Parts: sequence; C-alpha cells; structure tokens
Amino acid sequence: MSSNRHDRAGRDLLKTSANVLLRLSAGVLLRSIIALSFLFLSSTAYGQSRVEYEIAFPNAAHHEAEVTATFTGAPAGKPLEVRMSRTSPGRYALHEFAKNVYNVRAVDEKGMPLSISRPNPYQWNVSGHKGTARIIYTLFADHASGTYSGIDNTHAHLNMPATFMWARGMDASPIRITFRKPVANWKIATQLAPTSDQNIFTAPNLQYFFDSPTELSNFSLREWPVRSGEYTYKIRLAVHHDGTEQEVDRFAEMTKKVVDEQIAIFGEPPAFDHGTYTFIACYLPYVFGDGMEHRNSTSLTGTRPIGRGARGNLGTVSHEFFHCWNVERIRPRSLEPFDFESANMSGELWLAEGFTSYYGGLTLRRAGFTSESDYARGLGGTLDNVINSPARRFFSAVEMSMQSPLVDGASSVDSTNRQNTYISYYTWGSAIGLALDLTLRSRFKGLTLDDYMRALWLSYGKPEKPYTLDDLESALARLTEDAPFAEDFFKRYIEGREVADYGRLLKQAGFLLRKANPGKVWLDASLRNQGNAAVVASATQIGGPLYEAGLDRGDRIISLDGKTVSGADDVRRIIEAHKPGDKIQVEFEQRGEKKRAQLTIVEDPELEVVTFEDAGQTVNEEIRNFRNQWLGSRLRN
Repeated sequence: MSSNRHDRAGRDLLKTSANVLLRLSAGVLLRSIIALSFLFLSSTAYGQSRVEYEIAFPNAAHHEAEVTATFTGAPAGKPLEVRMSRTSPGRYALHEFAKNVYNVRAVDEKGMPLSISRPNPYQWNVSGHKGTARIIYTLFADHASGTYSGIDNTHAHLNMPATFMWARGMDASPIRITFRKPVANWKIATQLAPTSDQNIFTAPNLQYFFDSPTELSNFSLREWPVRSGEYTYKIRLAVHHDGTEQEVDRFAEMTKKVVDEQIAIFGEPPAFDHGTYTFIACYLPYVFGDGMEHRNSTSLTGTRPIGRGARGNLGTVSHEFFHCWNVERIRPRSLEPFDFESANMSGELWLAEGFTSYYGGLTLRRAGFTSESDYARGLGGTLDNVINSPARRFFSAVEMSMQSPLVDGASSVDSTNRQNTYISYYTWGSAIGLALDLTLRSRFKGLTLDDYMRALWLSYGKPEKPYTLDDLESALARLTEDAPFAEDFFKRYIEGREVADYGRLLKQAGFLLRKANPGKVWLDASLRNQGNAAVVASATQIGGPLYEAGLDRGDRIISLDGKTVSGADDVRRIIEAHKPGDKIQVEFEQRGEKKRAQLTIVEDPELEVVTFEDAGQTVNEEIRNFRNQWLGSRLRN
C-alpha cells in the first residue's frame, strides 16, 4: 500500500494566493495549486530546509550506485540523524534496506569531514555540522522489483526507500534530485516533477519522494490522452524489454482498454499530479516479478516478455492501475501517514487489496481479454481457497489484513502454520467483493459494487479523507438505504468468519459452484521420495486425512493398508484404490518413533466454478441479462 503524499509543507504559502485561485474554476484551481506548490520547491521563499540528492552509476556492471545526499537547514549544534528506510510504500513488512549501504562518509558545506556514529543498524548520526551535511555512500542493488532496486549496464530500476537515505525532522523539506545517466540514450521514467533540465526532478516532501519509483534505461515510451471534463491527462507507458516496437504498440493498446474500463467504473480518473500517470514496466529475464502501486505511477516487473506474455502481464497492469483510486486516494486511516521506521498494519486491506484483486480480474473480463469460462475458473480458485481453508476458524478478514507485516514479503527461517491459519487478504477480500457485488445486484435494484466504489471515491477518495472500518459500513448503509443489511454484512463476512452463499449468488449469472473432482480421493499434503520411503513434504491440513491420523511434515510413511510403501507413488496407488469413507491403517515414523493410526479416506474438497454452458445447463434470457450487466464492458453500458 502506498502512502498519502500530500504537499502539506507548502499549505501556508499557498494560502497567500487564495484570493487569485478562488476566481478559477475547480479544475484550474487544482492544477494551479499543484503547479504553485512545486514552483516553491526551487524558491528560497519555500524555506531554508531542503534536501538534494545526486545519484551516479560508475560501477553499474557490479550493481553499484554512488549517492550523495545533501541536507540543508538542519538544526545546528545537534547530530543529524540520517536513516535508511525499513519499509516501503505498498509493502507492510520490514525490509531493512540499510543492509545494502556501505562506504558511508560525511562532509560539511566546505567539504570538511564530519564525524559519524552508528547508534543502530538503520541510522548514522552526523555531528559537527553547521546546518548543512553532505552524506556520500555506495549502494548495492541487484533485485529489480517494486520493493527493491536493481542496477546493471542495461538499466537502473530504483525504488526510492531502498536507495536513498533520509534525515529525521526533515520529512517536510522539498527535495531535488539529479540523475547522472551512465549512457547517453537512457531516459528517465518517474512521477517526480520535471524541471527544465531533463535529468533533474523535484518532490514536495519525503512521503511523495519515497512514493516515486524511477527507471533509467533506453526504454520504449507510449503516451495517450485521457479526457476528464475540461482536463486532459496523459497516460505514459515506459517499457524496458528485449522485444520489438510492434509488441510495445500492441501492449499499449491493451493497456488503454484496461485504463478506459476502470475510469468508467469511477466516472473519472483521479486528478493526477502534474497531469500524468506513468506505467514503469521492466519485462526482462533478470528482474523479479512484482507490481507496486503509487500515487501517479506503478512499478511493474516480470520475466514474461510482452510478445508471448502480454496477457499475463496485463493482470498486474489491471490490479495496479485500480490502486490509483483504491488505496492511493480511497485510503485507510491506519496507513496515514506511512511509517518508514516501523511495520505498517491495517485492518482494511481486504478492501484496499482484496477488492482491487476482484476488479483486476473483472476488468480483464469486461475489456474482453478473458472468456467467461476463464473468468469462472479464476473465481473457482478464489472461492476454493476461502471456503475450504481451516484458517477461517482463527481469524476474520479484518484480522487477516492485520497480519500483513508478517506475510507481505516478510521472511522467516522458522516453520509456520500458515496453511492452517492464514488466508491472504487479497484472496479473501476478492471473495468478499464478489459476494457484495452479486448481493447488491440481486437485492437492491440498480445497485452494484461499482456504485459502492464510486460512493467511496466521492466521500473519501476525491477529497482524500482517510476512512475507517466504520466509515466503510456507513457508506454501504447510505448506498443501500438499509443500515441493518450493511451491519449484518460487515458483522458476518468482514468482521466475522462466515462465507456467503456463493452457489446461490453465482447461479443468478449462470455460473455453477461445484466439486471439482467428485468421488476422487484426496491427501492433505504433498509427498516426496526419500530413499525407499514416502515422506510428508508439506504441512498437513486441519480436517485432512493425514492431519487427523496424526501425521505432519517430515514424517516417513512405512506402510498403508497393510502394504509396504517405498515411495510417493505407492501411497497414491493405495489411496486411490479406496473410496471416500473407507478406513485403513497407516504405519509411519515420526521423529524417530514408529506409530500406527487409522486413516479415513476423504473426497477431494476442491471447488470449481463453471459456466452453465460448460456444465451443459440452459442459460435463459434473465440469466444472460444479469451476466451481461455484471461482466459486460462499462463502455458499452
């Protein structure tokens, strides 16, 4: 989740021009405020406190950058506390970016050395300055993604918190950055404000700067206009890849359709700062798959080439662009402001990420990139993960969201019980979005989830007023004019642990929720061969046959149903020779101790969703109309 990056630091100065700005129309007013706030960045009238960065790449072949950070206007007489971020906008776990920084030194405005001490792993205290301190350091970066940075001879893909130091107490200071390109034909893609120098950009404060990923490379660029009332915004697609210009053209046309479909949901695009939104895409074999939303841009990285992998890449495009409304502006109060020193927790990610996931797939269907059968398969995977997960007995969707710092890119060396205790808020939130959409369509004439998202946009997103969980429930009550319904929905499916009657809801659209493998047997863990034995290779699942028999990860199955087992295939053959409900004996070794237990054969619980047509059922006119209203293009409706 990216953070809210308003230009709070310049508000008092902007008020001095209010008498002029109030004469302008609402649209011109907004643009004038943005332009004026960034004009102050290069003016001493903005204040003496400022930050200047310079980054160069003399050793790009070995993934290094040389960074200079100059902090001016710092309180003299006390150490300047300079830090590397521990988190990044759009991520909630700790990432400890300081681990890739070395060769740190500091000088004053005259180039004289300053004293540095290290109070903790993330911080450098600079003493002896007189208000100005220049920090120079080397950054290692070889993990190009939305979270980390990647530098080599082909590009510099920079996530700002992973790249730049910052100083406590100077969060509101305006920022100016100079990029020293190592290759003349490299261009710069970023949401930072441009200047008259193509290598220099500005940001109003630290929050905006850290929310502004930047790509330097010889990328391909496509641009197109998006109209909104009296305004025309520019959408930019910067693609660093190994393919052809024709492939970029095709991908740009696909991206345009996604953009248009999502704007139709909200009725307007956000008021993009500086009038632009930028897709920063790296599709190369040496980057890492990721997608990260930002206020006026997104970072897209993946190994699929856009020639044969355009459809797969488009899924991330759809998800991340929807974020420019949902979470970038329709934003939970729990993430305001974003904290760069600690993990960021929110109980509303089931909506911020989950509803975005729902609309990511729905947009592709509405734009014609997936068939109804393909869309049904995607729904089946989502619902199977939620309905069949034992984790719902432990946590609600709100509580799953709160675990984001523990799971969102977080790593641990010890084993966890996530298979039994965790459902991703992306997945569960997507299922909740589906349930609410179909419920609104069937229960409230003329209302859909599109209307709910548009209501949240007008109440919280457009005015950029952070919301709470209670606000979300109240908004649903206002939309439906049925407060008991809203209260019940939130109590049962969002703050509670129930799941909706998806079978009934989907039938309205001619979709069938059913067992994927009726009559077939199932084991609740994967197996691997070890010597002449079958070993349980993953955690067993609560309610599954192995779990209930007492087996867990690492246990060695010796015999099953009286037959010696010499590998995983033996286990499968013996299990598949039985039918659900049969009880057989299992002998196994668990941490050096031999045990015997009774194992009950169970039916595969996996669920799937298929269209009535694929199931051989009839689709009448009422069903067809419901489906078209749900899955049809908003541009045609």
